[in-house]
Amino acid sequence: MLTINDVQTSIGTLPRVQLATLPTPLQYMENLSRLWGTTVYMKRDDLTGLAFGGNKTRMFEFLLAVAQQEGADCVIAGAQAQSNYCRQMAAACSKLGLDCYLPLRRIRGEKDNPVQGNLFLDLLVGAHVALIDEDMNGQQQTMRALTEQLKKAGRKPFMARITEDHVALESIGYVECFLEIASQSKAAGFTPTHVYVSAYDATQSGLELAVKALGMDVEIIGIAPGTWEQGGAPVKIAKYANDAAKLLGIKVEVTPDDIANTEEYAGAYGYPTPEGLESIQVVARAEGVILEPVYTAKAMAGLMDHIRKGQLGSKDKIVFLHTGGTPAIFAYTDELREKCKPLADSVERFLADS
Repeated sequence: MLTINDVQTSIGTLPRVQLATLPTPLQYMENLSRLWGTTVYMKRDDLTGLAFGGNKTRMFEFLLAVAQQEGADCVIAGAQAQSNYCRQMAAACSKLGLDCYLPLRRIRGEKDNPVQGNLFLDLLVGAHVALIDEDMNGQQQTMRALTEQLKKAGRKPFMARITEDHVALESIGYVECFLEIASQSKAAGFTPTHVYVSAYDATQSGLELAVKALGMDVEIIGIAPGTWEQGGAPVKIAKYANDAAKLLGIKVEVTPDDIANTEEYAGAYGYPTPEGLESIQVVARAEGVILEPVYTAKAMAGLMDHIRKGQLGSKDKIVFLHTGGTPAIFAYTDELREKCKPLADSVERFLADS
């Protein structure tokens, strides 16, 4: 068993650039706790600071340090059109003086075309953006071809997440996040029993490694935002955690049996679910905190369902890890407007009667 200082010392041996505002707050959700009959705190990683914040900013402190070591003058990354990863990558590159190239795939057809949400911010911070109609494999081919094109032009591109080593590096950001949770919860006079988080790879990998290294009895509940490889998440998460442990020189082993990650609340990747839209309303009206539709809302929907089913109760101390992504909400206004329609109708009736 290691101490928080032991693990922090190991993290301090790695190359790093400063991007995030840390530590992020751990806030007591008084109204939600009263509403649900249990204790709920929120770890506000939507407040990491870079272009509206989010979990990727922690990760890029380690990943982009490697890019700098390799002498890169530009970075290539790709995901879906409203990607939180790419929005934070674009902002991080701006801060570090690197050009950023983003081939982004449409997953919602024409709904992904408007320059709104994360896509707007990509352009605002100066990224070179192209919307493409490809699946993930086609997108990877586009990124590789762009890498070769830039090399021929005399550039030194760094292609993000092209190897599993990159995911292990990104996981270290969430080793440190859990160190913050452990310190902050101790200062607040409680020990978490559960951490709920939207996760499929690096975020949960880092959390799991930290829990194992510190020997704490805390269950990490990962709520997957999509379904890519049925049942594969625990294997991948454990592997990335162990790869990160090697980078840190920490002699612990995380196994797939240690991992709780469910796809039950995922729906289609990149699309909101009815339960997720409900959770956005509940949290906004109870605490004034805004979730986003395709990651954090689904994780909150999972937490709410577990409470409704009696899987969590008054003795539990829950930390919900808000991984950010808030700008994406503006690209899903049609879905949210429909969910809020009864409220809008009641406001109109109120004004008509006034």
